[in-house]
Amino acid sequence: MRQNLRQLSQTCLQSKDCVNHASDVIYPSYQRENVNIGIVHLGLGAFHRSHQAMYTEQLLNLQGGGDWGICAVSFNNQTLQQQLNKQDCLYTTAILDVEDSYQVVAAIKQVLVVKTQAAAVIERMADKATKIVSLTVTEKGYCLNAEGVLDQTLPEIISDLGALEQPRSTIGLIVAALKLRFEQGIPPFNVIACDNLPENGQKLKSAVIQFATKISDNLAHWIDQETQFPNTMVDSITPKTEPSTVELIKNKLGYIDEAPVQRELFSQWVIEDCPGMVRPEWEKVGVVFTDNVESFENAKLRILNGLHSALAYLGLLMGYETVYQAVSDNNVKAFLVALVDDEVIPTIEAPLGLDLHQYSRAILARFENPKIKHLLSQIACDGSIKIPVRTLAAIQNNIAHDRSFKMLSRVVAAWIHFIRVSVAKNQGLHDPRATELIDAVNKFQGNSSEDVKILLGINGLLPDSLENNLSFISHVQDAYADIAVTLK
Repeated sequence: MRQNLRQLSQTCLQSKDCVNHASDVIYPSYQRENVNIGIVHLGLGAFHRSHQAMYTEQLLNLQGGGDWGICAVSFNNQTLQQQLNKQDCLYTTAILDVEDSYQVVAAIKQVLVVKTQAAAVIERMADKATKIVSLTVTEKGYCLNAEGVLDQTLPEIISDLGALEQPRSTIGLIVAALKLRFEQGIPPFNVIACDNLPENGQKLKSAVIQFATKISDNLAHWIDQETQFPNTMVDSITPKTEPSTVELIKNKLGYIDEAPVQRELFSQWVIEDCPGMVRPEWEKVGVVFTDNVESFENAKLRILNGLHSALAYLGLLMGYETVYQAVSDNNVKAFLVALVDDEVIPTIEAPLGLDLHQYSRAILARFENPKIKHLLSQIACDGSIKIPVRTLAAIQNNIAHDRSFKMLSRVVAAWIHFIRVSVAKNQGLHDPRATELIDAVNKFQGNSSEDVKILLGINGLLPDSLENNLSFISHVQDAYADIAVTLK
């Protein structure tokens, strides 16, 4: 590694002694200063930078610039803002596969933080040049309750309804900016949700309109009629940035990047085709626009995300730390293969041209990438939101069609054990319903059947069709008892 390395920046890119012009590195090929901001993205995490921003970067390179630069918004992370600002908002994406490749991304032109710059965020969203607001805020950022409607008991929603000029929630931000555009006679931006929940656009629109109705019926009607919220599906495994990622960039590319991201080679983005919506021509760089997002969505949620959750809870109980370690266990992999073939694939209507068997095997192969250190603890977060769409939905489908769901029930049982172990070890529980889950576990007496009933009996945790389904409860109880034996 060279000494006295320079920091990644616009000046660094233009310097011949700063840039390693290797064939496996792609640098911006457009005049960045001529690119205008047309997208505001809420949720500046690694996934956005490795996925949506990468697609936009590829399009800017293809078209030689344009009006689709990004203002990226974090809710609280001022450290990341400082790191990116130091680098003129540039960063490197490391794509780790059999042969690694790298791309310097310049599509993000501004970084704002809601906690300290809420007014500036709203102003940027309300600017008539902003045509799209996209978001990756995780499932809990949609502020939905167990029934899938806006949870008006959440502290941030209560706060936003009382002080919309200083919003704390995603919903509050979107409504505050749309309200300003409505009052100024500016057409609304369109909203592209990019989080892993079914009908994400539809659910987000419902929450936004419910919130807006509390502000103004006219505003709510305008949003309902004029703003498009396409459903989407996104996919690319993106672990959090590790110190090793920073070192990799130093050693490979010869400069310091404090905010790189790493991801696998595979990437997919499917967006509902909304005629007339002003948007980038992302289809030119591989984005799929379709009127059948639901089939892609179900395939991804139940196969990739469902297997991820199975790996997370079973793997952590077995002492593994990463997806690669867990799937390398022959017994675990055999369980995943049987689970997907027998109890998951039968619940999915395949989109045209997608072979679900081949798709599942490709996903398992992606899990076996030793260069992707995807932490099981990261996947295990927010189980009360993830389990219903990744696992319980498939169980409901199997029950309705009189098919087996024994292995899916084992995933649910493993989740309950994960909660129990986390509480017993004082490890903390990252879940929007953590208080209720911990309270339930504290009532456990060591009787498998009763303990399962206590946790699954939390109000609203299960869908109505499973709450009193004796077969489902029995399957989970049996699996829970079986796992308990293996943990002794």
